[in-house]
Amino acid sequence: MPVIAVLALDGAPGHQLTTPGLVFGTACREHRAAEYEVRLCAGPGLRTTGGPAPALRISAPYGLDGLADADVVLIPGRDRHRDEPPPGVLAALRAAVGRGSRVAAVGTGTFTLAAAGLLDGRRATTGWRHIEELAELHPRIDVDPLGTVVEDGPFLTAAGVYGGMDVCLHILGRDHGRRVAGETSRELLTPLHADADSVQEEIDREVAESVGLEPTLRWMEASLHLPLTVPDIATHAGTSISSLTRRFRAHTGLSPLQYLLRARLQEAQRLLRATDTPVERIAALTGFASSAALRHHFRALTGTTPSACRRAHRISDDPGRGCGRSPDRT
Repeated sequence: MPVIAVLALDGAPGHQLTTPGLVFGTACREHRAAEYEVRLCAGPGLRTTGGPAPALRISAPYGLDGLADADVVLIPGRDRHRDEPPPGVLAALRAAVGRGSRVAAVGTGTFTLAAAGLLDGRRATTGWRHIEELAELHPRIDVDPLGTVVEDGPFLTAAGVYGGMDVCLHILGRDHGRRVAGETSRELLTPLHADADSVQEEIDREVAESVGLEPTLRWMEASLHLPLTVPDIATHAGTSISSLTRRFRAHTGLSPLQYLLRARLQEAQRLLRATDTPVERIAALTGFASSAALRHHFRALTGTTPSACRRAHRISDDPGRGCGRSPDRT
């Protein structure tokens, strides 16, 4: 029976600790072929859970020894994710990988895995608030700014509040196929009312037809220098966050933050081609926290650097060339 070892470090979000049991327990109950043992393993110093829910005192039946025969080690996020992990944690993770275990990290749990050096030279992601921080602290990682679940070799990393569920369903799909993962997902996420989704979709269609996203898209493009958040965008559009996300994907094929990132990069490309504005100033004008953040995202989505883009444009007669791949928004 495969063992899923959930590594609980102090300050881990409570929902990330319970999600693996929920997903794999549901799969085991509904599908005879799916058998898993889920272990909660305490790291040194484990005392309480962290946000966003209120802190709860916690104890676990296993310590780091519970990772010794695990098929999958799952690392939730934690408070103070920049701190060095507790003694023994990094060695235990390296040993697990050495034995052939798969390792998954959720949200800021990616920082724990990165601290072990196991993600160097690999693609990984984390929660969107910490993307730039991960890239700056661990420059040898190819940080995916748009990923939900990123798989690279034996490593899985996931972003978002529901990242733990996403990564568990991904593991389940790898082990037992997409049908089992899909049916488990539906079992966990079925609406309370059978017609809730269709009613919401009809409301969304009516709102989209009467108003549309164009005013909000134009507002975003005029506000690139501001630290826009999804709640900000939803407020401007006069809709809920879930409805906003559905409408964005239908209209642009992207999430709101993906669209925003691409808009920022397109404006950065324009400024590089049309002006002599320093890269540091362009970063501020287009809403990036630093020039390093701009350079990271620029390379990830265009395949080149801002400086190389500007140099290439100056020796080209075509004003539309010289900046690598275009970060198209549609």
